[in-house]
Amino acid sequence: MLKDYFSKTYNSPTVAQDAKENLAIEDWPGLNEVKGPIQTSFGNETHPIRRAWAELFRSSGPCNAGDPFIHSSVGSFSCLASIDSQGKRSNSASAYYKPAALRQNLHVLTNSFVERVLFDEGKAPRAIGVEYRLDGVSKTVQAKREVILAAGVFQSPKILQLSGVGRADLLEQHGIDVVMDLPGVGQNLQDHMISYTAFQAKPELETKDSLVRQEPEAISQAMQEYAVTQSGPLASLGVHTYADLPLPELDRSALQALFTNKAPGNCQHRATQAYFDIAKTTVLDPKQPSAAYLSALGQTNYSKDLKDGIIPAASPGKFVTLGVMLSQPLSRGSVHITCNNPETPPIIDPGYLSNPLDLEVMARHLLRIKNLAESPQLGELLEQPLKFRDPDADFQGDLDAAKKYAQDNLVSMWHFAGTCSMLPREKDGVVDPKLKVYGVEGLRVVDASAIPLVSTANLQATVYAFAERAADLIKQDRESK
Repeated sequence: MLKDYFSKTYNSPTVAQDAKENLAIEDWPGLNEVKGPIQTSFGNETHPIRRAWAELFRSSGPCNAGDPFIHSSVGSFSCLASIDSQGKRSNSASAYYKPAALRQNLHVLTNSFVERVLFDEGKAPRAIGVEYRLDGVSKTVQAKREVILAAGVFQSPKILQLSGVGRADLLEQHGIDVVMDLPGVGQNLQDHMISYTAFQAKPELETKDSLVRQEPEAISQAMQEYAVTQSGPLASLGVHTYADLPLPELDRSALQALFTNKAPGNCQHRATQAYFDIAKTTVLDPKQPSAAYLSALGQTNYSKDLKDGIIPAASPGKFVTLGVMLSQPLSRGSVHITCNNPETPPIIDPGYLSNPLDLEVMARHLLRIKNLAESPQLGELLEQPLKFRDPDADFQGDLDAAKKYAQDNLVSMWHFAGTCSMLPREKDGVVDPKLKVYGVEGLRVVDASAIPLVSTANLQATVYAFAERAADLIKQDRESK
């Protein structure tokens, strides 16, 4: 059902025939037939990493996927970016808001934030408006039909809880009148975790390391190139190639025993068993991707110590980074208020690796990275024998070393979802299949918080498709009245 909504959201790029093989998109049917508002491009189509990645998986499998927006994404492919043919970013503001900005029934308020949703005092609670703060002054707006909450994975559950919708004991603890007891609000937080390994590149390979190091001359040159020709490093994305891959048979056999012997986890969410079964199928099925592999032209740079948050200086030299993203994590977190003050941020607990099976799966995929980097195809771009930027990333086939590296180096992909999940109410759902909040009338949640299970891919396309589907649901309800 969602396939048509994915196709509705983006505009597929025009690609010259001689570039298709380099991008490994020869088998993408209907490449130029999708005409949605989000503009896309591949960017840097001729970079050697594109061809090397394609040839690697042509020779070793899984073979290159067809168009991953339409068909299964298992296999390797080049990444589309939401950047138009002129090197300009395409997003919800430019693609959706700007064409509608002059509509008489659309008003966008900046410098404001929602404090709570207002409900009537009848027997069946109904959302009748929103209390918000504009330039420091509290104001109220009344709803004629319904209130649609689209504040995101962190703010939508916060607003619901401040409005009296959530786990009753949490609301009472903070002096908030309970409008509807929904324990699932703020639960089921999910995210993709990724771990990177940087390899020293051959000196002639073009990378973005000088920009990572923030070298003034490199930044000035990149800005000048973009200003004059709308090209160069500032007109392309950081990630160039992707591969959604299952685990090798030997690893799947080992994990079969682990999944059989391990309980679903200590998550209190009542859909935990269902999520466990889905993840088990994804990991053990040779036709399902349990991880995504990606390449980036340059080193990644982030703090390993979350307490000090100090980013270490980037290393000299040129690097290609290979990353592994866990596609179907079992670990769950939460988002909850800590008081009844709307200005106070919620407490966010991502719960990374809270389910030990995530570490087992991630570590086995990390062991595969070195084999890819040593392949003849990538070997043409990387120094051989391999030179790791971080010595700890050379595991020498040691699973425990890979686990330790994952624990020390996992970072977020910012693909958060699930805190107001569309699930049955008895499974701690917050919204029904029409995205209406259970137990109250006139209130929907339309954002990534309502997505009950993070997809095995990046979340942006899913959020756009989800919103298009929601728009049809809302229109259908209004037309039926």
